[in-house]
Amino acid sequence: MTILPPDPDLNALRLELARLRAAHGWTYDELAGRSGLARRTLIEIEQGRTVGTLKTWHALGTPLDELFSTLCHGHDLPGPLDG
Repeated sequence: MTILPPDPDLNALRLELARLRAAHGWTYDELAGRSGLARRTLIEIEQGRTVGTLKTWHALGTPLDELFSTLCHGHDLPGPLDG
């Protein structure tokens, strides 16, 4: 039997982007300049229309393991693999 992990909580990730951007006091234009992404792309991420790229998240200066842990908040770790 294959047990798949739960779907990641992409809503939590977009909210985390908005929270971190606000915590740094960055406008969309400032984050666009730091990440090299278009302002429109950043807005679409925060509105949940796209997920973004690692470059987006790296530009926030937050450790990726901390940032991406929001994707799995409340999920149980998978059990041992039977092999």
